[in-house]
Amino acid sequence: MHAVVLLAWCLLGAVWAIAETLLIKGGTVVNAEHQLAADVLIADGLIQAVGRDLQAPANARTINAAGKLVMPGGIDPHTHLDAHMMGTISCDDFYSGQAAALAGGTTMHIDFALPSNGDLAAGFARYQAAAAKSVMDYSFHMAVTSWDDKVAADMGELAAAGINSFKFFLAYKGVFAVTDAQLLQGLARCKELGALPMVHCENADALVDAQERVFASGVTGPEGHYLSRPAVFEDEGTARALRLAEYVNVPLYVVHVMSGGAADEVARARRGGQRVVGEAVASGFASEERMVWDADFRVAAQYVMSPPIRSPEHQRRLKAALAGGMLGVVATDHAPFNSSQKRLGLGDFRKIPNGVNGIEERLHVTWDALVATGLITPSDFVRLTSAAAAHAFNIYPRKGVLAPGSDADVIIFDPAAEHVLSAASHHSRMDTNIYEGRTVRGKVETTISQGRAVWEGGALKVRPGAGRFIALPTGGPLFDGLDRLDASYQHRNFPYGATPVKRAAPGETKSRDEL
Repeated sequence: MHAVVLLAWCLLGAVWAIAETLLIKGGTVVNAEHQLAADVLIADGLIQAVGRDLQAPANARTINAAGKLVMPGGIDPHTHLDAHMMGTISCDDFYSGQAAALAGGTTMHIDFALPSNGDLAAGFARYQAAAAKSVMDYSFHMAVTSWDDKVAADMGELAAAGINSFKFFLAYKGVFAVTDAQLLQGLARCKELGALPMVHCENADALVDAQERVFASGVTGPEGHYLSRPAVFEDEGTARALRLAEYVNVPLYVVHVMSGGAADEVARARRGGQRVVGEAVASGFASEERMVWDADFRVAAQYVMSPPIRSPEHQRRLKAALAGGMLGVVATDHAPFNSSQKRLGLGDFRKIPNGVNGIEERLHVTWDALVATGLITPSDFVRLTSAAAAHAFNIYPRKGVLAPGSDADVIIFDPAAEHVLSAASHHSRMDTNIYEGRTVRGKVETTISQGRAVWEGGALKVRPGAGRFIALPTGGPLFDGLDRLDASYQHRNFPYGATPVKRAAPGETKSRDEL
């Protein structure tokens, strides 16, 4: 039996290794910069040509995209697969989570690797092993949850290995949270490495106090999670992180902006010339905060995430910030826990594993909420769901654009199609879906990953182990010119001459000219 299985895998691997030659005909190519009627030729895992009236090579398979949009595959820069959190492990691993991503048009994701007992190198090794079953392109951010000389040294080793971003938490005191002093050290180290610091912005001390107060008041259900994480905590944490990054003069990536106030802080910093990327997540503007008050614990608990899903007014401000370019990326924070795992917090909202689904739904709910309503254009959609992440993490134009030489990660999208989102039809291992029963406009019909059609006709064609780790280079565009800004900072803040000032010894007096 084992020999038969091995032979089957070998045969499948041999078939998989034969690159497809594909010609996508008759569609409208949409990039972040423009859209045009054009064909797309794919061979050897790369885009070979984009243009009108391309001719198919003899061995090519032609895909008819008439009336459809042809766009770069999505890049989700915020996921948690096979993550050990809050006493359990997220229910999607690197096979099921990535399969779900491909069915939803996402062809690359960047997952958060967590340290093992504070050890960054050991944590990275664990995630590398977990990703052996991957089916598409992926990379990692590394979380920094403590600080000492080894952490600083490990950051350098990881940067050399292809990790160009490090995440710091201003939440989860006693588990992940760093102090302001540690954050400052981490920001400075990121600047040295040319790595992008990322921050989860809340207030760890205030959260502990609020959770204790809310629980002591008798509120123990999922609504307590929302009540104990008011927007003011996120607003304050965002303002603090941005100002510390400004002091260090390092770019900053603010993850999962959920409040209007936090979006305003990002906008303020950007207007002041600070290099900031603000990330929204699909659930932040496309889900409903009222659901955490549902009388059924199973329903309410699935909406628990941090920071929490907020009111329609906050969501309106998030969508306006995305439409206006103040927030630049749409991710998911896909941290999937099924209903039995969520029950770990039955009777104590502080123990409910934090996280919602979205890796498969992101493109669909973003199109429905932002493009179908007229708030943004299809090119804006590509920027928010693909190109901006490729720029921020320094892999553009390999990813995030349909152009000759770019990786053949492509989706064919029908803007007129409607479909219903449901746990019964999604590919995640979650037994719930926060978008349950929602009809959305726009549908990914075909996903091409690494030059192969892996989602087509409602069927997935994936193989464990076919995924690739994509090394992310340090020193991306966000770091260009920082040395000149440092010199400018010195000039602006010390306008009265060189420091230290030469002063007379005690008992001596000198004129200003003599000094």
